[in-house]
Amino acid sequence: MTDHTTPQQADRRSGVGRILIAIYIVLALAATGRSVYQLIEKFEQAPLAYSLSAVAAVVYIFATIALIAPGPIWYSVAKWTIGFELTGVIVVGMLSLVMPEIFAHPTVWSYFGAGYLFVPLVMPIWGLLWLRKHPEKVAR
Repeated sequence: MTDHTTPQQADRRSGVGRILIAIYIVLALAATGRSVYQLIEKFEQAPLAYSLSAVAAVVYIFATIALIAPGPIWYSVAKWTIGFELTGVIVVGMLSLVMPEIFAHPTVWSYFGAGYLFVPLVMPIWGLLWLRKHPEKVAR
């Protein structure tokens, strides 16, 4: 079996990149487990909050896969999903501060991820910086 990985791709998934991916795996599992439980057992109590937690879980899953998978398409998916994640954390974080009444229960991104020790705020910043440092070479 031949490895078709370029040095830039290998760098993206090695060293500190492995830690980034490991944390995304943990976030994906935690957010997915939490949101599945909330959607099944508690949805009627806070439909917006629990739906946003499910969206966060899906974003973490796609970001994790995209960080691991080689190639320019997955690199682009990683940038878009992590960018969406950062936007979600900022928007939901701001809304949870200025309009707390719209969130009957907290989400993964409420208060900028305070319930997760602000990891949801730090991870997309780190992820985007990591991707910028390790750009995907596009064959022409």
